[in-house]
Amino acid sequence: MLKAFYTLRHSRSTTTAFILWALTMLSLPIMGWIMGEDYLLRGMSVGVLMQVTAVLIILYNHWGLRCTSATFLTVTLLSFLAELLGSRTGIPFGKYHYTGILQPQIADVPVLIPLAWMMMLPPAWAIANLITGKSGRSWSFISVSALAFTTWDLFLDPQMVGWDFWRWEIPGQYFGIPISNYLGWFLVSAMLTYITGPDNLPAGTLSLVYVLTWGLQTLGQGIFWAQPGPAIFGFTCSGVFILAAYLKSKHEPGVI
Repeated sequence: MLKAFYTLRHSRSTTTAFILWALTMLSLPIMGWIMGEDYLLRGMSVGVLMQVTAVLIILYNHWGLRCTSATFLTVTLLSFLAELLGSRTGIPFGKYHYTGILQPQIADVPVLIPLAWMMMLPPAWAIANLITGKSGRSWSFISVSALAFTTWDLFLDPQMVGWDFWRWEIPGQYFGIPISNYLGWFLVSAMLTYITGPDNLPAGTLSLVYVLTWGLQTLGQGIFWAQPGPAIFGFTCSGVFILAAYLKSKHEPGVI
């Protein structure tokens, strides 16, 4: 993980995309706090686009166009179908629906949602790769990837529900979010990982995306958005995976 900073110097496009995304995310809570919810909505959309662009550039510089494009299409298409099924039937997340705030939408599912899956699933793969030393369709890699990805939603769902981007028909046990939602996230992300079978990952660089997202979500929710509970749970649970990845990479640097 520590070697990732060195890796960033070898690709100007990766460095530029990473810096622009980081600056956008750093400014989002501050400017949203000062300028209000309208800016926050626009800034969050830009932040998603910046982050998914950074992830795609990292993958492209390591994998090339064919593998990166195939991964992007697989993750975004299947996650869209999962969200469409979920919002229509309640399977596998529980019964919820999107409001009209996030635009544009296709079949009442915001276009940004599949991009959000794409912007965080590869970083979760990177964390799992560092922890397990495996990739592809290894069950240990799939399980850890799905767990690392699902812990991000400990931050995300209470925040998005608080902003009224989507609503649960029956509020649940975790700050109004049903536990079924997290079971659904685990199952869908595990399925996407199995189908994609990601191998030869640029784990060091992608892990920085996971770590920075973790830090910014913690600060944003804990300080600016008045959600200290989700901030603490997300910080702790995602932090376990970050610590495990750091310790493994420190003792076995070859996994990077």
